[in-house]
Amino acid sequence: MHAARRFGQIVFVVLGIAVVNFFLLRLAPGDAAEVLAGEAGAATPEFMAALRQQFGLDQPVHVQFAKYIGNILTLNLGYSFRQGMPVSWLILDRLPATMLLMGASIGFASILGSALGFLAARHAGRLTDTVVSVVALLFYATPVFWIGVVLIVVFSVWLDWLPVGGMATIEAGYTGIAYAVDVARHLVLPALTLGLFYLAIYTRLMRASMLQVYGEDFIRTAVAKGVSPRNVAARHVLRNALLPVVTMLGMQIGSILGGAILVETVFSWPGLGRLAFESLFQRDLNLLLGILLSSSVLVVLVNIAVDLAYRLLDPRVEIG
Repeated sequence: MHAARRFGQIVFVVLGIAVVNFFLLRLAPGDAAEVLAGEAGAATPEFMAALRQQFGLDQPVHVQFAKYIGNILTLNLGYSFRQGMPVSWLILDRLPATMLLMGASIGFASILGSALGFLAARHAGRLTDTVVSVVALLFYATPVFWIGVVLIVVFSVWLDWLPVGGMATIEAGYTGIAYAVDVARHLVLPALTLGLFYLAIYTRLMRASMLQVYGEDFIRTAVAKGVSPRNVAARHVLRNALLPVVTMLGMQIGSILGGAILVETVFSWPGLGRLAFESLFQRDLNLLLGILLSSSVLVVLVNIAVDLAYRLLDPRVEIG
């Protein structure tokens, strides 16, 4: 019963997002026909009419909307006339790169941020706490694009340790382990750029959450029973303090996807963010709608995973 209700909620949310995306993009000026006509240098009324008929843009909005919803219900994301490929193929081709970047950046931010927050809370009011808090505030206040530019200048231009952009050295022809190492080297700077901002958030959140848990009655009881401070922090405080961090992780997946657009553009990372940026300027609405819908589904799935993680961290929580 719970599973059926949850599935119904997911379908309703995804369809609602699809409707909002469709009509919002239709309010934007211009279309793919105008962009193609401008590139071709031929914008005669006949040429424009032929392009709009080819793309289906000559049909009324309600007809286009009905076809779009019908395609979604049959798991068909449409066709990109700009790229000459089905939208689903383009998304599946770019999705692994975005998932790799997001996984690396959010893993780095959540693990290191939680560790730093744990360290700061354990030494609250001391020099360690001050240093960690200042560094977290510095990263939080620094724009993401500026961090990316600084990392490129330092590690790519000055030190020549890491590549400037791209996902792999294509001309090298690496395979196997050598290819994985090459991708990892290209991943370092984009993942750091995207992850440092969120590292600051998780550091501050973990510190505040742990200090709050330290004030709970069951912690004072554990201390009164003679449990060592190390065991109190690791076995009692940490597990309860992780709940707000997990909540924030689920809430920020959407913003991480938004940040990936900027980072992928700066580092020429071939992911969904860069593809969305390109499709926006090309007025490739079918492709942009497919990317937005896929991103929305990804956010919904991550939030389901967060609910499951909540259940593991706190057995008192029931998944409805």
